[in-house]
Amino acid sequence: MRPSPTPASDRPRPTAAQFATPDRLSDYWRFYWAVAEAQVARWLPDTPSLLLDLSGADYQGAPRAVAAGHDVVTLLPSVDVAVRRPLTLVNGRAVVPRPARRGRLRHVVGDSAFLRSFAPDSFDGVIADNRVLSRHLATEEALAQVSRVLRPGGRALLCVDSVVLGMAMLAEQDRWPELSHAPNADVLLVPWPDGSITRCFTAEQLTEAVAEAGLELEWVKPRTVLSASTVEMMLARDPRSMGRLVEMELRATESDDYVGVHLVASARKPG
Repeated sequence: MRPSPTPASDRPRPTAAQFATPDRLSDYWRFYWAVAEAQVARWLPDTPSLLLDLSGADYQGAPRAVAAGHDVVTLLPSVDVAVRRPLTLVNGRAVVPRPARRGRLRHVVGDSAFLRSFAPDSFDGVIADNRVLSRHLATEEALAQVSRVLRPGGRALLCVDSVVLGMAMLAEQDRWPELSHAPNADVLLVPWPDGSITRCFTAEQLTEAVAEAGLELEWVKPRTVLSASTVEMMLARDPRSMGRLVEMELRATESDDYVGVHLVASARKPG
């Protein structure tokens, strides 16, 4: 007697489907953005600052920075891009301290890879989250621009695709020759199902790119250690466990390249 087929809803989703077309209302992506929001909340300066956000219209860290009292300039690709309101999570959001003043949010149209419209030493901090640096294949030049607009002592929060994600994408596309060279490649470019190309990094490669831009690395780690399947299983068992999962993730000290699909780093401009 043949076993009955596993329902499609219960089958594990491939990496390409999970990360190439993210469903922001799914349990995993609600968890992912709750972690990202908590990470940026911990990274934000202690005093009101002027920040440049390169992460795109759907990035949820900029409203948090404004709520914490910082002035934020968000760079958008065009005037037609609508700014989405952040998801409201009952149990998974980091606590926002009540600031003496609420910051201001300003939208500017421009290319996040070319920041020449901004004067040198203009910002106290730059947020390049939401994989924006991986979508700029000449990442070193983009980082050089970030370094240029930072004031001495200013900091940058960075997020890139990891080699782990790149290898998974190559495997699912049956690109075995490219996959065999991926672990030792100096630059790993990976095609995505939507026709775009992303650049993937090891922690060492990201560290080198940061140093080449004249920045000092403070730390680098995976955005998340918990897998999508683990998160979805635990939330299916207890929908109220989102907050505990986020806290568990924030306490994780594991920083192995072969854990996370995205790497997050913080860097400082000397001075």
